[in-house]
Amino acid sequence: MTEPMTTESTPFGFPLRVYWEDTDAGGIVFYANYLKFMERGRTEWLRALGFNQQVLREQVGGMFVVSETAVKYHQPARLDDALWVTARVQEAGRVSLTIAQQVLLRRQGLPDALLAEGTIRIGWVDSQTLKPGRIPAPVLEALK
Repeated sequence: MTEPMTTESTPFGFPLRVYWEDTDAGGIVFYANYLKFMERGRTEWLRALGFNQQVLREQVGGMFVVSETAVKYHQPARLDDALWVTARVQEAGRVSLTIAQQVLLRRQGLPDALLAEGTIRIGWVDSQTLKPGRIPAPVLEALK
């Protein structure tokens, strides 16, 4: 088994606005919604590269599934905050990728504030059998 390759790719960024359904009774984003924001950012990143799940299933014969998450919560976001969700490949292996993500608060005239960060491991599965397999080389190259 070969060691995963560590990459230093430029992060993809996706803007999000905090809506009332993202908040709790106190008007702040609760922990679980940071996972939702990261999922949305990752989905948009894959779409920007031409790899939405339908295209992967129909044209490549497989798809990505989340196999592990680790999220560190730093501070809350509030209703109507403008967020920036990043995604970049941290490690790339033959059957899985580790994606590093951050959720940042964007404030005009101020530096971005880190609200949450995490790593998500996604694995490749065959779309017919749902068994793990190797990530096709063209997909892996496009994600690096």
